[in-house]
Amino acid sequence: MKCLLIASESAEVLFYWTDPEFQQNIQQQYGSSQEEGQGLPAFEDSISTLFAPIIISCSTMVDRLGDSYTSFTTENNHIYVLHQFDECLYIAVNGDGEEGEDALRRKIYVMKKMIEVRFGMVTLSSNLLRRELRPQDTEQRARLWKHLQGLLETYSHLRENDQSFLVEAVERLIHPTLCEQCIEFLERRLVQQLNSSAERAGEEVLHAFILVHTKLLAFYSSRNASSLATSDLLALIIMAQNMYPSNVDQDDPGPEVGKFQKPRTRHHHKMFSTSGSGPESFYTPEPSPTDRDSSSSGGLCRRMAEDSLQALEVPPPDPSTPRRVFLEISGKDGLYPMMPHSLYCLPLWPGITLVLLTKIPTSAVALSVYKFLEAFAKLEKCLNGGQEGSAAARGQLAIHDIRSKLDKFIKASQQNCWMILLNSLRSCLYFYFYSLIPWCKNMKTQLCGIYRQCFLIDSGPGDFPQRLSPRLQERAQTMAQEKLMDWKDFLLVKSKRNITMVSYPDFPGLIHFICVDRSTGQMIAPSLSTTERTTSELGKGPVAQFIKNKVWSLVSTTRNFLRKGYSTVTLRDGDFYFCYFLWFENEMGYKLEAGDIPLLPDDSAPIGMLAWDYYSRKLLRYYSKNHQGEVVRCYELLTVHLGVIPTEIILQHCRQLASKLWEPSRNPLL
Repeated sequence: MKCLLIASESAEVLFYWTDPEFQQNIQQQYGSSQEEGQGLPAFEDSISTLFAPIIISCSTMVDRLGDSYTSFTTENNHIYVLHQFDECLYIAVNGDGEEGEDALRRKIYVMKKMIEVRFGMVTLSSNLLRRELRPQDTEQRARLWKHLQGLLETYSHLRENDQSFLVEAVERLIHPTLCEQCIEFLERRLVQQLNSSAERAGEEVLHAFILVHTKLLAFYSSRNASSLATSDLLALIIMAQNMYPSNVDQDDPGPEVGKFQKPRTRHHHKMFSTSGSGPESFYTPEPSPTDRDSSSSGGLCRRMAEDSLQALEVPPPDPSTPRRVFLEISGKDGLYPMMPHSLYCLPLWPGITLVLLTKIPTSAVALSVYKFLEAFAKLEKCLNGGQEGSAAARGQLAIHDIRSKLDKFIKASQQNCWMILLNSLRSCLYFYFYSLIPWCKNMKTQLCGIYRQCFLIDSGPGDFPQRLSPRLQERAQTMAQEKLMDWKDFLLVKSKRNITMVSYPDFPGLIHFICVDRSTGQMIAPSLSTTERTTSELGKGPVAQFIKNKVWSLVSTTRNFLRKGYSTVTLRDGDFYFCYFLWFENEMGYKLEAGDIPLLPDDSAPIGMLAWDYYSRKLLRYYSKNHQGEVVRCYELLTVHLGVIPTEIILQHCRQLASKLWEPSRNPLL
């Protein structure tokens, strides 16, 4: 019983995702109210009717009280978590007890992050974002919603099964020799050949990396590239997994993937639809003797899920067409969010993917648009914060500055598609002077419109396609396959058992650990296999699943303590003893003294690095105030010991483990 909804203030559905159980519940509820002979109402209408009272109630509270509720629980124990982003209301629901408020709030923020990566600065204008999320064309809307549903399902699957997405940090494949060879291959052969080719249509490869399932084998950034934020890299891994889902439990590596082979469909439990860019074969549960009766509730649930999915069936996109993504870059004068890039995911074999991230020729336009948006936002804040006379004087100075920048920008540009819009912006400066605050908002909307025109609207059939040619993509794919041909089977096995506890015999009683370098966004942890087909030090399925559940619960618990300002947590739970430590070091590796941790309200953005980089944007900035001019690094360590081990031995293990984990390789991940 799960659902996530995005709605406007007028209760218009901008996006929804449900699992089959939630859909069945709504169909039964609203289908029973139909007169005899009439069909079931459209599901979108039903879900809008269900949530309309909640949406209207939120809007009324905001208008009259300036406040609203963030969560509530109904009598049937359904949990609702709500968050308003500008004029879009996100609502996440759980009715089966599998998700609490924290998990639902995290899902909302992750969905917002994926929408920002998909639409960029258009998300800064509520009017434009509503139009993008709910296109007039029903086929286009179905394709978009199906893609977003696939991203949400892929994230949920990874969050439930992958340790790197549990702690929101990147896990690299540990094989120094091969990793070094692959980085050298990416730098000296692949990227160099792509960027020197005449078939790149003005694009420049900035980043290239190889994924084995969700683990990073090699990562290379060109000299002209800024660093890739961990949150963006995690989002790109989700997108790659959504396009080409991995089956980590498959022992046979399977046949080779052909050139631009269409993505495979994920067949896992409790998924409403398949990934948004794969072939159109949909998930159907395996029939059982008790479910064959078409009148049973299980059969009804399956039929409704299949009918809904067939209604959303759309042609798959051209595999050689890149995804437009919007990511953060670092410039000389600061960070610039949501800058346009092209994303190419080239499958090498099932589970192994080459990912290319390119800079597009018109990216400088996005940089200028962001600077203007920032200038108008500062002007609006300046006008709102002062008295009428002084505000007008400051506003006039700011307007002249903006006009000057616009003039230079227009003269330097050669693209008619947005020159006309920029000229209209300049002319508006004269008409809105006496109503400056509405004018600022109008200017920001028009700037977002320019951004949309440049980067989100598809080129016409007569335009030259600005992308790496299919032949160039095939060449990159072939080169990578030739490089890894002798390693592919090893890599697929290595991804399942990247690190094992056998590697740590000096720590008797230690069952599991996760260590995270929050400064680089990378993590190290022994593999946790929970399938009956794979044996590990923890045994087969049930035992490993029990430990896995304990680890997932520990991470959730420690985040709650961290939100309250605790950097050290020790817990005894039956036969197990859990420890969590967060500490800081300088660049030389010396531990710094413990300081206060900032407190967070319960409804704040979730602690992590995917939806919002809590560690860089909040924690490290807060702690670094007392260490000016010093590079500060942040680490986390979680351990699970047998409860019979004395406490002093456990604490000694934690100290030794923390120093040992990063000794063999202090090389940064990115």
